[in-house]
Amino acid sequence: MLKIVFAVIIFTTSFLFSADDTTSKFIKQRIEIRELKKELNEFYNKKEAEYKQRKKELEDLLSKIEKEKKQIQTLRDQNLEILQDIKGEVKTKTAKIYNGMKPKVSAEIFNKMIDEGNIEDVFDIILKLKEKKVTLIMRYLSVKNASLLTLMLKDYNNKTKG
Repeated sequence: MLKIVFAVIIFTTSFLFSADDTTSKFIKQRIEIRELKKELNEFYNKKEAEYKQRKKELEDLLSKIEKEKKQIQTLRDQNLEILQDIKGEVKTKTAKIYNGMKPKVSAEIFNKMIDEGNIEDVFDIILKLKEKKVTLIMRYLSVKNASLLTLMLKDYNNKTKG
């Protein structure tokens, strides 16, 4: 019986020491997990701060780009307006010159311009001329050129009416 009691005491002591050893391992693991969790939180917070900083930088850059884009668009619009004014002024002056010319001379110039492939320029000038002057010039244009300009005038009138 003494042997049994002694065996029970040894077994219980071993069990208590092994339980104590298991408990200390468990506590150690809990501490390691807490440290790991703390490191992960610090890493996450650091990355979150970096992300927010980069996002702010990108938003600032995008804002700057949008502002410059608007400035460029405004400048482009202003330049187009100036260019239109210049073109209109040139066409008006050109029309005054051709209105003052003899129809036969104007027709010769227009025939040459059309033959060189500048029918659009001639058409732009004709649009600015007085109607009576255009009628007189048409008499002296080649039949081919007069018919081309007549078709262009017809199309132009249809577009402006429709």
